[in-house]
Amino acid sequence: MASRRDFLKLSSLASMIGLAAPAMALGRKVNKPIVVSTWEHGMPANEAAWQVLNAGGRALDAVEAGVRVPEADPKVRTVGYGGYPDRDGKVTLDACIMDEHMNCGSVAFLQGIKHPISVARLVMEKTPHVMLVGEGARQFALSQGFVEEELLTAEARADWQRWLKEQTVQTINIENHDTIGMLALDANGNLSGACTTSGAAYKMHGRVGDSPLIGAGLYVDNDVGAATATGMGELMIKTVGCHLVVELMRQGASPEEACQQAVQRIARKLGDYAQFQVGFLALNKAGEYGAYCIQSGFNYAVRQQSGATLIDGKSLLGSNA
Repeated sequence: MASRRDFLKLSSLASMIGLAAPAMALGRKVNKPIVVSTWEHGMPANEAAWQVLNAGGRALDAVEAGVRVPEADPKVRTVGYGGYPDRDGKVTLDACIMDEHMNCGSVAFLQGIKHPISVARLVMEKTPHVMLVGEGARQFALSQGFVEEELLTAEARADWQRWLKEQTVQTINIENHDTIGMLALDANGNLSGACTTSGAAYKMHGRVGDSPLIGAGLYVDNDVGAATATGMGELMIKTVGCHLVVELMRQGASPEEACQQAVQRIARKLGDYAQFQVGFLALNKAGEYGAYCIQSGFNYAVRQQSGATLIDGKSLLGSNA
């Protein structure tokens, strides 16, 4: 007869198997490789990532290559070069990256360096730290061979000067994208993610949002899935939103369900949620993806073997909820 100790051991093992089931995608064919990213500027970013994935490359290399595209594109006004400045006219950049082994790197309030995502990766790989900020991050980038550049374009400067006269509040949504977050699952079944931004337009000098914060703007658990965020960064920080989405997937929710539950939780806490935008994008270990947000207007890009698509995310206040 089995002892009580044996029973407890079996119960514990069953619980462990139950928790691991979502990661193993039992009974499902894994959709890999695949890359997803926030907003329509994720389309060209995904293509760069896809070149890495389709050649059998690592998800980490793919997400870095992918988000470097909008970082260098002056037409993308809220990421990297050409991004909107803060209220003092300074372009300050935030980014983070995370691989399948829970290694991660981050930079915040970085100025004068076009590719903060690559600096973040070097923080991960060449320092004992997770995050470097401000002048320390800039000095580290220069020590690694990065070149200091002027990131405020003539167009962004003109927009900032108009804002100084009007002092209008900028809504973070389709008309003012605040970031690009990218998640990838490679042919080996490993996940990685990256997030990079110039932050909210005309923010206070020194403000840092969720994008460089592991767990808030990005989180990867290679046993379960990954998530990234868009919208008002302060709300993602307060709720550790992307970690929440991944934990909900661990409990059995699909990527879309996990994003929806996280958004609904934030909305309940806010009460006056209709004046804010918060959105999440998630990818699980099986290569399934989904998104959900408060306001309509959030879209996300997908690249897989069947092709490239741009999808309107479901929303709490939209007709597609």
